[in-house]
Formats: sequence, structure tokens, C-alpha cells
Amino acid sequence: MGFQEFRRKAISSLVLILILAGTSLAELRHLDRPWFFIQLTDPQFGMFENNAGFEKETILYEKAVAKINSLNPDFVVITGDFVHDPKSVMQINEFKRITAKINPKIPVYYLPGNHDIGQIPTKESLKTYKRNYGRDRFSFEHKGSSLIGFNTSLIKAQLEKPEQQQYNWLAKKLKKSQDTCPIILFGHYPFFNKTFDEPTAYSNIDLGDRQKYLDLFSSQKVNAVFSGHYHNNSLSSYGNVELVTTSALGKPLGKAPSGFRIVKVYNDKIEHAYYGLEELPDSVLFH
Repeated sequence: MGFQEFRRKAISSLVLILILAGTSLAELRHLDRPWFFIQLTDPQFGMFENNAGFEKETILYEKAVAKINSLNPDFVVITGDFVHDPKSVMQINEFKRITAKINPKIPVYYLPGNHDIGQIPTKESLKTYKRNYGRDRFSFEHKGSSLIGFNTSLIKAQLEKPEQQQYNWLAKKLKKSQDTCPIILFGHYPFFNKTFDEPTAYSNIDLGDRQKYLDLFSSQKVNAVFSGHYHNNSLSSYGNVELVTTSALGKPLGKAPSGFRIVKVYNDKIEHAYYGLEELPDSVLFH
């Protein structure tokens, strides 16, 4: 079954459910319209000056938030590394101060990066993260689509018990999402950046876990996985699963300038593009 046919059937089922629930026809007409969200990643307050200050990150994030409010996406996902030093109260407070300027009508979803909970997350670092930002995973449906975010640091650090618990949670969420389309996932670490068999490195998930998760995503008809961490852009795929690595809003480590990604969701496809902060459009157009 193709993407368009699957989505048509999913929307038809959802429409019936909503009609039975008393949703108006005027509201139902919006289900079939294209929409967009923004993914930004690695604002990483303190990285430019190695924790001596965060003036550059403040300027970049202020610009990004102003543009987010102007574009008015359906929601924003921030895929980790909010700060460079997870113990810096000043960095955390500055990130939170600017994030609070996002229009409250635009939902913001957070996922932890290694700089938020440590290379090897602990019970204490996870507790601190949740106190500052909320849960380390999320799952919701929006206009017939499923959006699921999870803590890839648990996978990278090979923390057996919490990783398996999260895997079971993720598998259950994916199974429940089979009547939705597209299914879009988010995490901090990319599973790989160029080829499936690339060696294990700081910038990807270890080979064994890579196979385990990508086989799950493929079998559960995941359409795309969006990640960060790499501080550069990279596009790849595993079967029908698109793997999108987004460059940093903070300090770049490749050719891409500081910016974020705009993701458009149509009836039959997903389109996305990365923009530097000085290259962003005044509005998001659909065709």
C-alpha cells in the first residue's frame, strides 16, 4: 500500500472517529491540509566560548525564536544539547528564558542530548533533566500523523535496563501508530550519517543497536527519523526509512550555518529543508 493510499484510509478512519465524537465538518476539513513543524537542535549554550560565556548562543537563539513566532509552525521539536555544561545553572536559565518567548500557542517538545544528561546518563542526571525540562520522551498524534521522540543517549551509553524499557515503550507506541501516516521519530543521536555499515563513532549509534532499532522502524513503517548531535547536515536512508541529521542552531562544525529545519507534511509525502538563520523564508508555502 502506498503512502497516499495509506494516509487516505487513515484519515477516513480518523474522520469517522471524530464524527462519532462530535467533531464538526468545518474542523474535519483541516485534517487533509498540508502543515509544517520546525526541528531545531544543539543550541548548546556555552559551546562557542567553551563555557566562558554564551553571548553568541543568545543572539542566535533570540533570532531563531523571533523567526519561529513569525512562521507560526504547528509545533517545534528541539532534539537535544540545550547547553554545553549540564551543571551550569546560568546556561540552563538562559536557554529556558529565551525558549519561554516562543508563542505559547506553539507547542514545544524537548529531547535530551549528551550535553544535557552526560555521556553516560545516571539516575541523578535524568532526574535533573526532568526537573528542568520535563520527560525525556514524548508521543502524540497530530492531523492523522504520529510523532514520537525518545532518549537516544540511553542507547548510545548501552544502559541495558533503561534502554530495554524504552525500546519496549517505543515498540508499543509504534504498534499503536499503524493506523496513522506518516510516522515520524525524533532523537538526538543519528543512527548513522552516511552509510548503514559506517564504523561506530562519537557521532552515531553503535552498529549492534543500529540494526536492532532500524529493523524495528522498517517493520513498523516509520517514514522518517530526525536527529541532531552532528552539528552538520546529513541525509541517508534505511529501506523506506529516511534518516535526517540536522545541523546545529548553535556552533556549526560543518559547512551549514547556524539555523533550523522546516518540515512540511503533505497527504502523500514529507518535504524538508534546512535554512541558515539569514536564509529563512518569510512564510512557508505549499504546492
